[in-house]
Amino acid sequence: MITDNVFAAKGGPLLGPFNIHLDSFLTHLRIEGYAERTLRKKRAIAAVFARWSVGKQISVDDLNELHLTAFVERRPRRGKYRIKAELATLRLFLKYLRAELGRPITPLRIDASPVDRLKQRYMDYLRKERGLTENTIRVYLPFIHHFLSEQVAKTGCASPEALDAITVRDFLIDHVSSRSREYLRLLATVLRSFFRFLFLRGEAAIDLSPSVPTVRRWREATVHPYLSPEEVESLLSTTDRSIPRGRRDYAILLLLARLGLRAGEVVALELGDIHWRTGEIVVRGKGRVLNRLPLLSDIGEALALYISKDRGASASRQVFLRMFAPRAGLAGPCAVGHIVRLALRRAGLRSPSRSAAHIFRHSLATRMIRHGASIAEISEILRHRSQSSTAIYAKVDFEALRGVARSWP
Repeated sequence: MITDNVFAAKGGPLLGPFNIHLDSFLTHLRIEGYAERTLRKKRAIAAVFARWSVGKQISVDDLNELHLTAFVERRPRRGKYRIKAELATLRLFLKYLRAELGRPITPLRIDASPVDRLKQRYMDYLRKERGLTENTIRVYLPFIHHFLSEQVAKTGCASPEALDAITVRDFLIDHVSSRSREYLRLLATVLRSFFRFLFLRGEAAIDLSPSVPTVRRWREATVHPYLSPEEVESLLSTTDRSIPRGRRDYAILLLLARLGLRAGEVVALELGDIHWRTGEIVVRGKGRVLNRLPLLSDIGEALALYISKDRGASASRQVFLRMFAPRAGLAGPCAVGHIVRLALRRAGLRSPSRSAAHIFRHSLATRMIRHGASIAEISEILRHRSQSSTAIYAKVDFEALRGVARSWP
């Protein structure tokens, strides 16, 4: 990966004062669970960077993000992957040095563009005043980034005062082709939220949110995909519980299948949320609401086995961790969705086009209603705020519907 002379990785005067920090950095990474092969690569990168820093007369105390950028750009013709790998390692090294020297880790922000500052203000608005979760903010942000970037490309700026209904109309017309109804609905929702923010903050004189049309969505038009009880058990049985990954994934799949948890709720689950003595589990649901659900015996056994045997030590309080270093919590709901899609593939079942983990909630509700559960009972288990969200499952009991359906002429 690196063509510079890396013999300095073995220590010596070329590394200067970096030598002792490099050794302790590698020890830290080894404790974090990095493989020896990965450690050798990171040592080579850090050693070359240390030799470069000594040559530039940059002390350990003065290192910052600018020096990392200058180092990786010293030979711009290299591949993007190599530059990205070097930068990731050096940022990890800098973070470690800051912690070892007892200095606060403050990311260096250099001349943030007006667009970046506007996005940051919008994020603060969503987080502090609208009370949205970090996951929802991550979903919203790409839409706004795309909208503002396109305005900059067309007009050279993205001033809120320059926006008008014609701009909004043209943007929407350019993006309705070959897009799903769900994508368009979410795009319209985000844009209306953004324009209301601009108006409420006084950054735009006119509220443009009414200029965003409503995307028609028929809630009862389709039947959600679901799995039969036999298919759910078949899917669970395909998980190889003889290996650490399999035991972790099995516990995740049980939480989805037995309790109908959302993917984000599985990710947010912390060690303190499992109450072993009382047989309860605290679920951090939508809107920062905490719910208590029963800790079923098979779920408890799977969690206990994973935590005691495979989870290992970590600074993270999240129950489910990555399998590879750094041993941190799962990044987000997409990680759970990936686990579900792999399980569906192993079981020979078709994966839904989106929200793969949600198929278990639909399956649980379908099974409950076919066993005579009421809408109110299903709504309580799935923790819906409104029973109208649960009403979509009233039409999935096809055998019961046959008795009231009229014959086709």
